[in-house]
Amino acid sequence: MYNYLSGGFLAYLNRDLLLGIRNKSDLIKPLIFFLLISVLVPLAIAPEADRLAELAPGIIWIFAVLATLLSVERLFSDDLQDGSLEQMLMSPNLLFFPILGKVTAHWLMIGLPLALLSPVIGIWLSLPTTAVLPMMLSLAIGTAVLSLIGAVGAALTLPRQGGVLIALLVMPLYMPVLIFGSATIQSAVDGQSWTAPLSILAAFLAIAIALCPLAINVSLRLAKNG
Repeated sequence: MYNYLSGGFLAYLNRDLLLGIRNKSDLIKPLIFFLLISVLVPLAIAPEADRLAELAPGIIWIFAVLATLLSVERLFSDDLQDGSLEQMLMSPNLLFFPILGKVTAHWLMIGLPLALLSPVIGIWLSLPTTAVLPMMLSLAIGTAVLSLIGAVGAALTLPRQGGVLIALLVMPLYMPVLIFGSATIQSAVDGQSWTAPLSILAAFLAIAIALCPLAINVSLRLAKNG
């Protein structure tokens, strides 16, 4: 198990993190998109604090989904071009851990920064302070699910530039995450218990961790053979 972790998960996690740091523009674009759109939408809707707080859960989560979609397309395309994807597929190690390492690196560079940036957006959207922690937790867990599901779509469309196609494939699977993610924030805004929808998000994450790397493995092999 240690060999699988060190030779698979940790190796690809470190590799993708280093590549992401070198290509900072690919990391900054989704975060800037999330920040700018979240700032501009209230100006177009209404400046009233109560109105903004009512719409904030949906606004935050919709733009988190869009920001994730912006970045997930290139998750495997660069590896296909430089030949590293073929090397990974020829490796005798289980692909479950290398794939999980790549997706974890994507979440650390996109999903986690979105969650950490969200309090700024929450203040701008007049969210009560009691909703900040549920918002950050829901985004941290939910964006991990989005990265895993998005990686499946990226693998399925790998031979092609599948920006719109990825969205069409993964959007139906994103809907439950969007619903329960915004429900977590909305429950906190309404002063109700928000642990139930957050627990459902955590269950989605556990299922995605178990199933998505397997689906990505099959999709990558089909893309290589195709």
